[in-house]
Amino acid sequence: MERLQNSAEAQQYTLYADNSCPNKQESTGGFVLVHAGAGYHSESKAKEYKLACKRACQQAVDQLKAGGLAVEAVAAALVELEDSPFTNAGMGSNLNLSGEIECDASIMDGKSLHYGAVGAISGIKNPVLVANRLLSEAQKGKLSAGRIPPCFLVGRGARDWAISHGVPPCPSEKMATKFSLSAYKRNKRKMEVAEKIDTGLHRTKKSRQSSGNAAHYGCGCWAENACNMNTYSTAVSTSGCGEHLIRTMLARECSATMQSEDAHQALLEAMQNKFISSPFLANEDRVLGGVIVLRCCRFPEPQLSPNDRGPLVEFLWSHTTESMCVGYMSVQDSKAKTHISRLPPGTVPGRSLAIEGGVCRLKSMVD
Repeated sequence: MERLQNSAEAQQYTLYADNSCPNKQESTGGFVLVHAGAGYHSESKAKEYKLACKRACQQAVDQLKAGGLAVEAVAAALVELEDSPFTNAGMGSNLNLSGEIECDASIMDGKSLHYGAVGAISGIKNPVLVANRLLSEAQKGKLSAGRIPPCFLVGRGARDWAISHGVPPCPSEKMATKFSLSAYKRNKRKMEVAEKIDTGLHRTKKSRQSSGNAAHYGCGCWAENACNMNTYSTAVSTSGCGEHLIRTMLARECSATMQSEDAHQALLEAMQNKFISSPFLANEDRVLGGVIVLRCCRFPEPQLSPNDRGPLVEFLWSHTTESMCVGYMSVQDSKAKTHISRLPPGTVPGRSLAIEGGVCRLKSMVD
């Protein structure tokens, strides 16, 4: 969905990987689920959207097979998507109202519950690398004089911090593509026409698009491993209208509801009750967003053979936008699967939703 905005929304991606087996000779691999945005995906570019998701999945799986942690695999997947000119993240992001690229990115570790995020950052080719560095620095503990390490940096300060921590800069003008520049010019003309018709309405829309959802805690992504209170490990990522996602904290809400027995029904109810019909969005005619969800149960069914008792991963996606592109892959797969989900014919975007998904049994593997 092309739209002019003050701060380009970075796409968000989630992944589950089992790296906690006490016996280092045995692991259960992992599973990755990514998305290339919730909005509108034209048929003419469907091949490019799917290819970006396939490459992202492969990068993540390669990291897992090499012994990498889940957050390392997530970062690898996101770098691939940020480098694609067909995603609204990193290279080729939507330009802001001044014709510049500003990106958001966030990442969360479900085991430690640490979180790193950047907002409205310019001049950095892969914002996720900054978010990931913030997460890793926070895990080292307090700074000198007992200072709490930052988990969320924005603007110039985020860029300066990134460069001081070894993340290379990239001139903003090199991050624009012919697609993003064309969309910027087209949307700017639309806004100019709208301003002539109704200046007041234009100003309202401009102010409402002043922040992206990706960097906001509990809105862009959420990950939480199983513990005493939670039966399931969950990982969630959202996309869509940033203001709608922020006001409903959709990522965290979907994670919480995934502790119900029926994952499909739980996500359906969350999208309907916590998003479309949310009291925080009561004045909105259309509520636009999408979510991808992973959940994993570690408790094997007793009737299964020992070789088939690996974790069961359930993966789901849901959206109220016209479409959403997703890709998924386990370490057992030779290649990723991709899909562009679309609303049923005759339904109205922002008032209806689509929901799909599947399950994957991760097999135990011995090195």
